[in-house]
Amino acid sequence: MFQMSNLTMYSGFLDALEEGVLFLDSGRRILAINLAATRMVQQNEAALVGRLCPALFAGSVCARSCEVRGVCSLTPAQGEDRKVQDIQLKGADGKERSLRMWAMLIPENSAGVYCAIILRDCSREVELEAEVREQWQLGGLTGRSPVMQDLYQKTLRAAASDASVLITGESGVGKELAARALHDNSPRAAGPYVAVHCAALPENLQEAELFGHSRGAFSGAAAARMGRFEAANGGTLLLDEIGEISPSTQVKLLRVLQEREVVRIGENEPRKVDVRIIAATHRDLATMVRQGLFREDLYYRLRVLPLHVPSLRERPEDIPLLVGKLLSNLAKRYERSQLRVAPETMRVLEAYDWPGNARQLFNALEYAVVQSDGPMLLPEQLPPELAATATQVPPAATAGATPDALPARRLTRYYAAPASAEEEKNTIREALQHARGNKAEAARRLGISRTTLWKRLARFQDLAAQYGVKTGNQDME
Repeated sequence: MFQMSNLTMYSGFLDALEEGVLFLDSGRRILAINLAATRMVQQNEAALVGRLCPALFAGSVCARSCEVRGVCSLTPAQGEDRKVQDIQLKGADGKERSLRMWAMLIPENSAGVYCAIILRDCSREVELEAEVREQWQLGGLTGRSPVMQDLYQKTLRAAASDASVLITGESGVGKELAARALHDNSPRAAGPYVAVHCAALPENLQEAELFGHSRGAFSGAAAARMGRFEAANGGTLLLDEIGEISPSTQVKLLRVLQEREVVRIGENEPRKVDVRIIAATHRDLATMVRQGLFREDLYYRLRVLPLHVPSLRERPEDIPLLVGKLLSNLAKRYERSQLRVAPETMRVLEAYDWPGNARQLFNALEYAVVQSDGPMLLPEQLPPELAATATQVPPAATAGATPDALPARRLTRYYAAPASAEEEKNTIREALQHARGNKAEAARRLGISRTTLWKRLARFQDLAAQYGVKTGNQDME
């Protein structure tokens, strides 16, 4: 049986652990705490013993649930997997720490000890994930997949030129972000960047918006006004949804591209403009040309340098990176602590087809943030069309897992009997491939912490480079 005297007997062992440990009685009062936990919560043992655990983590989901139920809400039921809660805790130094916590029931208790709360400091892991996201970005675009790396390379090459660019891709993939990255990495970066959404312009106003007009040129033109071409002089003009402009505007746009000058409506004198043109569309312009809906000469004038932004279903390995970036933006918008998704939530996100691409992913995450009352986003908090698929997504590890569903080897055995470096490297690569690059999921499959996975990845330069780990980072040692 577990006796209170055991806590004293094993205090040296408990204080040597990296994880924090708090022992609670059935009334959720703290009986003892190890040294790592006092450091994480920035309070000494004397101030914590006898205190209610929910008060220490006030405001977290588990603390509120604990107060309602009257027992520790993290203790798993018989046969249930451990319940993990991520929280942000502000210490006495004013800094917020990212902590992961779970509970273990103490069996056959006769000395008042009911359970142990385990704490892990994930602050460094959060920082490392942010570094990885920054490494795999170009402007507002995010992705480490081969198709995105190819897009980055082509974008940077196109940015060095002054030729017209046609960006294609489905709605919601981020064509506007690609256009902005082109401008920001070009010699025109210091000049104006003007975006025109052609689909939002009524046909009778397209020419006036693009080319400008003189005073009295038409009813309502009370004053002269420059068009978007003049406004973008010396910089870049994005013609978004170019496939929506009228045939008459297509003719005048072609002339501007050829002559590099505009004539305002109601005037006769041309005005020289120095503008780099980027056009974007989700429509198949080549098909529109064959159907007589889009001018062939204008199409080739615009498509000097073509760029294609891939859909999200073409690069599912980028979903964890995108989720991290989008949640960081949402946390700032809603003034929330560091937001994270539960592993089962990430599996749902990775399994979904995303017809609306990155825009739909952002909307789904925003929906979940609004529905949640803590930093951890759960599957049931996703929009209905995703939450309904959660039951159809198999768990990452089950008793009958097939070789394709779960790597057969786990790195934990290397601590007892070290394997060759090549075997360890292959095991890590296998886990990362099965987890689609998600390091948290790969670490779980390997039976190690994410911090340990980062350290071990850093030993293999080619594998580390592939998955965004800096081998020279001393903080990983």
